[in-house]
Amino acid sequence: MRFVLLGAAMFGLSLFVLQGQAGAPSGLPLPAELAVAAAVGLAAWWTRRSWWPLAAVAAAGHVLLLLWPPLLAASYHAGRDLVRGRDVAAYLGGCAAVFGASALMGAWRDGVREVLAATPGNALFMALAVVGLPFALGLWTRARREVRRRAEREQIMRAEQVRAEERARIAREMHDVVAHRVSLIVLHAGALEVRTGDEEAARTAALIGGIGREALTNLRDVLGVLRATDRATDWATDRATGWAPDRRQTVEVAPPPTFADLDRLLDQSRALGVEVVRHDEGEVREVEPAVGRTAYRVVQEALTNVHRHAADARTDVRVRYRPEALEVEVRNRAPASPPAGLPGAGWGLVGLRERVELLGGTLRTSAQDDGGFLVAARIPA
Repeated sequence: MRFVLLGAAMFGLSLFVLQGQAGAPSGLPLPAELAVAAAVGLAAWWTRRSWWPLAAVAAAGHVLLLLWPPLLAASYHAGRDLVRGRDVAAYLGGCAAVFGASALMGAWRDGVREVLAATPGNALFMALAVVGLPFALGLWTRARREVRRRAEREQIMRAEQVRAEERARIAREMHDVVAHRVSLIVLHAGALEVRTGDEEAARTAALIGGIGREALTNLRDVLGVLRATDRATDWATDRATGWAPDRRQTVEVAPPPTFADLDRLLDQSRALGVEVVRHDEGEVREVEPAVGRTAYRVVQEALTNVHRHAADARTDVRVRYRPEALEVEVRNRAPASPPAGLPGAGWGLVGLRERVELLGGTLRTSAQDDGGFLVAARIPA
């Protein structure tokens, strides 16, 4: 809308000047004056994409007709948009050439045009009025815009830094609370493995100890990512605000599980007493790493919920290799005994759905008529 208003203002002001109300009369018939004013207005409206057509119209209009409104608008846009010094010098040099040609044209003509354009004092005043002042206003507008953008960037960086500090605090609390508890589980499982005389109990204790150590490793990796994000945010903030040199650091993180580790995950559930049966449908093939990791997490989260709510229920894990997608389905039957009531955060399926949808897939969860539960995902492959 503002470009339409600018075009209308340039049209009216240019027509006012051409008729001799605020400058030298053009001597053109009214239809020609309307056509010139319309060309100026159209070029001013086009500044929403480029202001160079307005500059070209302004140069021609000032040399031939001593038409100054388009030069006024073009100089403002030049001061606002030109960044490189050579571009600024080229524009100001072009303006000097335009005023020189206009002075020659005024000396060649008689009347008001000669007085306004050929007199050195008038020419200098006109140059300052229609080029210098709007160009300076454009420079000020650009500087103000850059200061505002810099302030916005710094505000965003400060907010990121606050979030990173909060993540680091959460990481420390996780280490203090969760790691300590899991370490106790691993130590007790190791002690039970050594002291018990029951071979099956020893195997179970060894499995618990292995799962605990794996959980500690995963926890360490998560904490490392959180702290790496904290350092990366500090680096980005410092670089954006010019406070410090590059000091990025990297953290080595163990590779996440892949779809090839699915059998090991199922064996862990079987060792804990859950009857898990895997069914593969279609031609077994390798899938993309991101697809495989997501499918692994779907099965992992579904089995975790089985352990919490239906520990003794038979569970079927189906993997369907479709030509265009990988489908995984975890369906458990109704538990024979009441659930153990293990605590959970309540966000597992929510995060899982987000993970699947990031790859363009879909996640479906539903309670079954027989009392069981279904988790099914379809991931484009």
